Amino acid sequence: MAGEFEHITVMAEETVERLNVRPGGLYVDFTLGGGGHSARILDRGGTVVGIDRDAEAIEFCKDRFAELGDRFIPVRDNFKNIGNILEKLELGRPDGIVADLGVSSPQLDKPERGFSYMSDAPLDMRMDTSGGLTARDVVNGYSEEELFRVISELGEERWASRIARFIDERRKQRPIETTFELVDVIKAAIPSGARKDGPHPAKRTFQAIRIEVNGELEILEGAVRAGIGALKKGGRMAVITFHSLEDRIVKNTFASLERGCVCPKDFPVCVCGQRPTVRVLTRKPVTPSGGELETNPRARSSKLRVAEKITD
Repeated sequence: MAGEFEHITVMAEETVERLNVRPGGLYVDFTLGGGGHSARILDRGGTVVGIDRDAEAIEFCKDRFAELGDRFIPVRDNFKNIGNILEKLELGRPDGIVADLGVSSPQLDKPERGFSYMSDAPLDMRMDTSGGLTARDVVNGYSEEELFRVISELGEERWASRIARFIDERRKQRPIETTFELVDVIKAAIPSGARKDGPHPAKRTFQAIRIEVNGELEILEGAVRAGIGALKKGGRMAVITFHSLEDRIVKNTFASLERGCVCPKDFPVCVCGQRPTVRVLTRKPVTPSGGELETNPRARSSKLRVAEKITD
């Protein structure tokens, strides 16, 4: 098998159950990773288009599902391009879409990818390693004000101002090249009393930089809308988030599509003509069971939301 891409799939059964998978149906996995959700869809007789920016994920799943022939179609691309992807494949409208957002365990666990604050490696964090912005570019190239914005907004880090200032002071001496160098700066910026409890002090900053490098929030609303637009009537979209900002975007986008009308509230009648597109099936997000959290602590912040398309 090409490489190792072992990954514990979050809320696998809960997600696939809510997709209402049927034999012969067409499904899209927006975030293929190790193929955990895809495997369960394939086991139930569905055909899967698996999308990922990561070449290692694509190669791993090509081998994993090689015996299934054309029931598994791997595509190395960004899920924001779902419309173009389906048009090129000429497979028609899918019956379901699953998106498991965030970084996968194999990416975290490979030090050379530079995602983890627990291993020393060059600052990278790209999901697509063929080019583009790296974590090193962000850490050494963004202004102090830009770093503050990234760390405070995308990481929701209370010490963002101090961390940005400490990074700026440190890189004036020499560039920050590795994950451990960045961790040392973050630890120096956060007062010792604030580092005693809670998650690793670098967690929120690393998360923020990763989201910035990969443009994760920028594309999310558009990708959700494009995914719903691509579905056939009765098709479902299931999205798993790991970050409050991601979850808010998915929740609000589903709500907007369910509401339809965008006229101001004080208008006596609707003049925009927009009608509801989906029915939200999860009024409250589904969260992992206690048993799953025991075996996979990384699932702790995950939330699942599902919507069903109600119009052509």
